[in-house]
Amino acid sequence: MRNTWILIGCVLLLSGCQTVARRAAPPDLVGRAAPDGFPADIRLMTIDVVNFTTLAPGFFGGLAGAATDGSIDILSLSGGGSGGAYGAGALAGLSRAHARPQFEMVTGVSAGALLAPFAFLGPDWDARMRQAFTGKRNANLLQSPTRTILARLFSPRGLPQHNPLFQLIDHFVTPQMVAAVADEAAKGRLLVVATTDLDKHETVLWDMGRIARHGGPEARRLFRDVLIASASVPGVFPPVLIRVSDGRHEYDEMHVDGGVTTPVFTLPLIAGIQSYELPQLRGAKLYMIVNGQLARAPRTTRFSTVEVLSNAFAAGTTYKTRRAIVQNIAAAHRLGMTFHMTEIPPDYPQESFIDFDQEYMQALFDYAAGCAARGLLWMTPEQSLRRNLSARWASAAASLACPAQVTRQ
Repeated sequence: MRNTWILIGCVLLLSGCQTVARRAAPPDLVGRAAPDGFPADIRLMTIDVVNFTTLAPGFFGGLAGAATDGSIDILSLSGGGSGGAYGAGALAGLSRAHARPQFEMVTGVSAGALLAPFAFLGPDWDARMRQAFTGKRNANLLQSPTRTILARLFSPRGLPQHNPLFQLIDHFVTPQMVAAVADEAAKGRLLVVATTDLDKHETVLWDMGRIARHGGPEARRLFRDVLIASASVPGVFPPVLIRVSDGRHEYDEMHVDGGVTTPVFTLPLIAGIQSYELPQLRGAKLYMIVNGQLARAPRTTRFSTVEVLSNAFAAGTTYKTRRAIVQNIAAAHRLGMTFHMTEIPPDYPQESFIDFDQEYMQALFDYAAGCAARGLLWMTPEQSLRRNLSARWASAAASLACPAQVTRQ
């Protein structure tokens, strides 16, 4: 919790300071502005009913052909900061047990966005995935937070070379990764990542496969910058400015953590509002990895501004995630999907989503990997609800899924 207090305190102290200059944002809520050299339909705002209606048949149409086992498997990865080690361990454990499907569609937000390309590319990338979530580069994300926040908040274009998040993602988003994603996308598979456009207060969904298929340094740069933006928690990491053009004017869009607006997703928001049938997804198998806790044991909150803010943020994230899961349950029922999920159990000793201590991350990775390898990873949403509402979490966990028996020194 100490890092949380320092971070929030720095944000409060710096809230009135001057920021760097930027170009104006695009003036239209839904327009044709796009990153230079890319078509406008590489991304979609979740409220864009016209484009979703037009693009959905083609967007989802290749999934059935890409399904090697005859069923469409979809994986949704939530945000969660350091909790991303849970999702990484879960996937590694499924690989170890030879129980990991080829996911025809993978979606990711925040920490889940960083995990998404590895999940999309399969077990051959597990060693690099483990390094990304348990290695020293991850542990360095919040070293000397008082010093690095000053640099992060006021760096030009939001992508300074000394930003640890930039360095982490830039290291792992190699030309080989982008080329591998392009190859899989060419088969009809989908990799989708969410960011939040702060200028519009809207969620933007990026077709990472189409970005990758563009090829060249521009594809790697945009692929990397979208992942950085999706994981850039406001006040902890700087926003990302993405240069766009409508053919006549150039603008800057400011993108931050996708979890600000949507903690986890399978379909755009408009799909639920309009109740689209989406026959391409009927009967699919939906898997969701929540890289956080949906309930926790009560803890006394002190009369401290920082502690109140920290707990308020955590409570808001928890409730947004629960609501998103309910939306996914409704979509799954409407489309005849089976839905299984996993989350960090409520009795697991997790203190803060920005606790990037290497020992803690490794322990969480190993815990999830062990659960998956023993076939104890997945629950139905109803089983998750029963466990999280139980007054005796340990016994409920033992009967439903992997019990949290880890203790932290």
